[in-house]
Amino acid sequence: MRREGLMLAVCAVLIVGVFLWLNSWKNGTAVKPHSLVINVGEEADTVRTFTWQSGGKLNRSLVQYIEGNSRDVDWSSAQARTIEGTSNRIKIDGDARTVHKVTITGLQRSQTYAYRIGDGTKKGWSATGIFYTYSPDDSGDGFTFINVTDSQGKTEADFKLWGDTLKQAFSYVPEAAFIVHNGDLTENPKDSKVWDAFFREAALWLSSVPLMPVTGNHEEVEDDAEPFVSLFNVPKNGAKGSINGTTYYFDYDNARFIMLNTESNISGQTKWLEDVLAKNTRKWVIISLHRGPYGGNQNKNIGDWVELFDRYEVDLVLQGHNHEYARSYPLRAGKIAPGNDSHVLDRAGTVYVVTNAAGQKLNEKKKDQFYHKAHLQNGKRMFAAIRISGNILRYEAYDTDGKLWDEFVLEHTLP
Repeated sequence: MRREGLMLAVCAVLIVGVFLWLNSWKNGTAVKPHSLVINVGEEADTVRTFTWQSGGKLNRSLVQYIEGNSRDVDWSSAQARTIEGTSNRIKIDGDARTVHKVTITGLQRSQTYAYRIGDGTKKGWSATGIFYTYSPDDSGDGFTFINVTDSQGKTEADFKLWGDTLKQAFSYVPEAAFIVHNGDLTENPKDSKVWDAFFREAALWLSSVPLMPVTGNHEEVEDDAEPFVSLFNVPKNGAKGSINGTTYYFDYDNARFIMLNTESNISGQTKWLEDVLAKNTRKWVIISLHRGPYGGNQNKNIGDWVELFDRYEVDLVLQGHNHEYARSYPLRAGKIAPGNDSHVLDRAGTVYVVTNAAGQKLNEKKKDQFYHKAHLQNGKRMFAAIRISGNILRYEAYDTDGKLWDEFVLEHTLP
């Protein structure tokens, strides 16, 4: 789908997305689907997964969808398809709720779809929303995604800041195909109210644009990753020995995205990571993890992973945890690689970035390290717009006032 079509689709979603949340509540009680999030499957251009929550009365898990970008849909039409998924009753700090999950496969590339979620009863459907798929076309436009980290908050006011970060990000890149979140979505994973706030403040975007989350130290605590893994529906291709849903990978256009979990099963993930890298046929390799090897400080527990990043010439590592902005020089074997550090050619080195934080918590700047090309604390929430087109990856880091703080280019000139 061309850029203009993506922008029109997103504008349509901004009009209707809020109703997917606001129409789901009455007097503080969930009466319709709420807390919707879309993820992608392993083959990200043809698979979408949907997760939402409801009260106990909505026991079926249905998604109806039809090609087109109009909200005025005849759901009795023969062109409308209905997919049924599964539901599971969970408790978050004693608050019982039903989580629904549906996977749609076989979608058309470069297509826009209208959809609704619910239980099949007249009063049990959501408002109509829009989602879209992507695939390269003859325009050669490539694709863009948004990177954020550490939306981590304790109150509803905190998550209004998270929502504002997304609002500003999409004002700059309305064509973004998905969001990568580098972990620490909330402060307390056992607090149902903060999860509600996280989804509510992002509802305009998460009802259309997939969010691909990473497990941080506020998602997995003492080998327990509930309810985090219950609230998302990510590819089921992760590392043996890891909690299902805390490690996975997906392919989008000509890039492979690998989500690692820095909180447990490091050695088990090492074997899996090597296999995923060795079998990769995509041009670009992007890693996302929480406590990174080259952020504001170093996580030395994952040195075996860094050796694999070097061996397989990973392009970019997206990190979180430090709540400050840091970008490394291109690195190989723990040393700064020769060449232009803001226009890296032919995988001369892997670049590591922490994009400050998307929420209220901004830490003091840590001590500069030898590997820091850019290192700062501007006191601003930040996001990154990452564009991949053919042999070029362009990274731009903005604050929520729209100021560009850092940028660099990775380019492949060799096969």
